[in-house]
Amino acid sequence: MSDEEAKKVIVVDLQMPFFSIVTLMVKWALASIPAIIILAVIFSVVSGLMGGLLFPRF
Repeated sequence: MSDEEAKKVIVVDLQMPFFSIVTLMVKWALASIPAIIILAVIFSVVSGLMGGLLFPRF
């Protein structure tokens, strides 16, 4: 794409119904639950490994 074909666009206004925005935000919240669980499992595994390596019981 050449410089002549590239055009800049500025979005000034976006009209979206209120309940569509609420629905979108609820979907985001529900989608974040598995992500939080996955991150918690990863954090637990890493913490367990680091704790076992840095503070052995023997």
